[in-house]
Amino acid sequence: MAAIAVIDNGGQFTHLEQRTLRDLGVPVTLVDNETAPETIDADGIVLSGGPDITAVGRAPAYLDLPVPVLGICLGMQLMAEVHGGTVGPGEYGGYADVTVEISDPDDPIVGPLFPETQVWASHADEVTSVPDGFHVTATSAVCPIEAMSDPVRQQFGVQWHPEVAHTAEGEAIFEHFIEVCDAA
Repeated sequence: MAAIAVIDNGGQFTHLEQRTLRDLGVPVTLVDNETAPETIDADGIVLSGGPDITAVGRAPAYLDLPVPVLGICLGMQLMAEVHGGTVGPGEYGGYADVTVEISDPDDPIVGPLFPETQVWASHADEVTSVPDGFHVTATSAVCPIEAMSDPVRQQFGVQWHPEVAHTAEGEAIFEHFIEVCDAA
């Protein structure tokens, strides 16, 4: 089974990302975002959420590693910004229960949740345009880009928090990411 590194960007739920993966039987390491990229030994990376995109340390360099990446909330925003997309304030700040419509049923991460799922999400900031190579894989009434995917780079992002109990099928997101990492 793939080993996963969870990059700690200071998010309040980062430990839950690590725990969820551990509970799924995955060897998982919590890695400080100032860790040198070349020292990360993992088959996949989860870029955690966090409070501030200016406090992500070396996390942008982890996107150059030759392993699949799952960005969660701030992690997705960082992924978009690094690859040339845009991030801006959301119309609905704060956490809320959101119905997400899956727009790409073939996506390896969110596709199996088609046609919709209930999630716990923060929309204080959100991706406002996806970078070249990415496409939107999920939307909602409060956010037009709830998830995005670049299958060539094997980089995937979700605006919501799959690690919290409020997200109905959150564990499935991690299971699908593990499958991608195992196949890479």
